[in-house]
Amino acid sequence: MLDVIIVGGGPAGMTAALYARRNGKSALIIEKQGFGGQITYSPQVENLPGFLSLSGNEFADRFLEQVLSQGAQVELETVIAVTPTGTGFAVKTEEGSVFESRTVILATGVRHRLLGLPGEEALIGSGISFCAVCDGDFYKDQTVCVAGGGNSALQEAILLSDKCKKVILLQDLPVFTGEQRLQEVLFARKNVEARPNTRILSLLEEQGELRGLSVENKATGETRSILCDGLFVAIGLLPQNDVFSSLAPLDANGYFDSSENCLTPTPGLFTAGDCRKKTLRQVTTAAAAGAVAAMAACRYIDGVQA
Repeated sequence: MLDVIIVGGGPAGMTAALYARRNGKSALIIEKQGFGGQITYSPQVENLPGFLSLSGNEFADRFLEQVLSQGAQVELETVIAVTPTGTGFAVKTEEGSVFESRTVILATGVRHRLLGLPGEEALIGSGISFCAVCDGDFYKDQTVCVAGGGNSALQEAILLSDKCKKVILLQDLPVFTGEQRLQEVLFARKNVEARPNTRILSLLEEQGELRGLSVENKATGETRSILCDGLFVAIGLLPQNDVFSSLAPLDANGYFDSSENCLTPTPGLFTAGDCRKKTLRQVTTAAAAGAVAAMAACRYIDGVQA
């Protein structure tokens, strides 16, 4: 039986494995797709402490190498059930495997909601981005569009307007739904253009790079092209926690409703990273939560009161 199973191989999950191994505990990461999480979509990352610049994939590769060097195990399988047993947990995968452990850390992350347009996924990192904090500097003095009209989209647009020559905010509803205070701040800026009631029809690309958008005014039916250097998609995040809801309560948006201590009502079960409710979703905050969850799991195994 393992000491710790970590569901998810993003920054939170890999940090959890690293800290578990550094504390003498056996650790297995089960990741369904690819290690690194959302950061692998970033072609260049410049906000990681200790690194001037590196790609998201390079970061993920280095991190995985470090985790493996510490003796952690990894499996590329999809977890479909976590069941408490008398001595810990049984973790079942879609591929038919059953792993047993004394504790489990859920670090399932989130995925960005996409527009659903042809060619969209291929342009992620080549003109399509999701994080102004991460990628905004790459569009300095350029024209970008932001898709969305809620608080996240407004906040992204505010950050981008400090760097970009022009920011065009596209919302497919007649009104912007974000907080009025954010709207007032954003729309007071001269380099921001608001286009409500606008649907993105298609992506214009050239040699594998985004060059613009084809859009439709939903009120008039008029279509036109917008030339832009980048598109920031801010139409929501999708947590993937439903399968675990009987063990760890979810909030109204589907995130684990656990505090910064990463504990859940189920003894021996912990949560970490972007799958929890939180105000800031960054690599550094995910890694911090992974460390907290791993140390909590180690204390639980050792019989030390958290």
